[in-house]
Amino acid sequence: MENKLEKIVSLCKRRGFVFPGSEIYGGLRGTWDYGPLGSELKHNLKDAWWDFMVRQRENVVGVQAAIMMNPKVWEASGHTESFTDPLVECKICHSRIRADQEEEIKDHEQTHKGENPPVGGKWTEPKRFNLLVEAKLGVVEGEKSTVYLRGEITQGVHVNFKNVLDSTRVKVPFGIAQIGKAFRNEITPGNFTYRSREFEQMELQYYIQPDEKVSDETFEYWKQERMNWYLGLGLKKEKTRFRQHEKDERAHYARDAWDIEYETPFGWKECEGIHNRGDWDLRRHSEFSGTDLSYLDQETGERYIPWVIETSGGVDRALLFFLLNAYEEDGGRVVLKLHPKLAPYKAAVFPLVANKPELVDKARQIFRDLKGTGLNVAWDDRGNIGKRYYSQDEIGTPYCITVDYQTLEDGTVTVRDRDTMKQERVKLLELTEILKEKVGQ
Repeated sequence: MENKLEKIVSLCKRRGFVFPGSEIYGGLRGTWDYGPLGSELKHNLKDAWWDFMVRQRENVVGVQAAIMMNPKVWEASGHTESFTDPLVECKICHSRIRADQEEEIKDHEQTHKGENPPVGGKWTEPKRFNLLVEAKLGVVEGEKSTVYLRGEITQGVHVNFKNVLDSTRVKVPFGIAQIGKAFRNEITPGNFTYRSREFEQMELQYYIQPDEKVSDETFEYWKQERMNWYLGLGLKKEKTRFRQHEKDERAHYARDAWDIEYETPFGWKECEGIHNRGDWDLRRHSEFSGTDLSYLDQETGERYIPWVIETSGGVDRALLFFLLNAYEEDGGRVVLKLHPKLAPYKAAVFPLVANKPELVDKARQIFRDLKGTGLNVAWDDRGNIGKRYYSQDEIGTPYCITVDYQTLEDGTVTVRDRDTMKQERVKLLELTEILKEKVGQ
């Protein structure tokens, strides 16, 4: 579909999913604000991840680490030394672009065609720029200390490894999960929310014995689990794939690395990485902090630094991919075929007409009753019934419930399916149970 990304951007702004950050002041590039529907969608996405990764498992627990950490954390992790991108700078307008972004460089050259210096003198030599975002802490000017907004959420888990061991009954193998914000000095943010300077991650750090066989088996297990999660929430199988990193792509500590990629209008793009980090994290934090982060197996008496299998996904990226995946134009209507678990509203309640008090009152009662069961439902009495259906289709609401004159007679309502547009009569006494079964709640 042509211009699909543009259509998603327009829909997100028009219907309250995503807005440009601080827009009334001209915005701030690479930042985005989530509106009423976007906030619900994002909440549902994170909740689905947390349920799948933590609540359904015996040996995974969660943490929420601070965004600002002792600067030594980033020395130990290697970020202050190696968390950099090579950039080239245009000698005409001084824009900076990552040296490996060949298409962006070509596009930029076309924009300034005829103005740039002769071939060979258009760009500066690549220079490395640190991606960590600095902040200052302290109340006295000139005496403030430099800290960093975390460039990833990973390290907040590893520095709490001992705390989790000491405060719970977990034993290796076990995992620590976290969802949280991270920040990067992205030089070329773009493709809507795909590459941003402020973003949210959902990660699992899974600790295992330092053993090649265990490592390989665990790695393959989490690869398949994470792919199953995306497919289970509706990503099209033919547009989703694994890709193994070449050796020169991997982080210096990575023993193996694979991405789950989705085919977007701007190419195959990463939505999650699965990495074998070896003992890099705990070993480095042990060395730099002076705290023993080894693990003692009480049954065998063996002491070792665990290896880590990591699954690291972007909340904002996944949300964008689910929107792209769900967007369809069908017979003049726009429909977001979001999985019911992700849909901002699980159902919408309508009175057949808005000027009949007996219908409005009954519909309002049903709306309040459904709200009271924990289902997030919408109310809509604007315009005619057809426009209301199409309005709900556009924001991904899977079911629409219409209260009509027959409702007043026999206590039934019509339930319309978003994807098939078919309607069925349902008894009010069974409505909640039926809806919860349909949306998996």
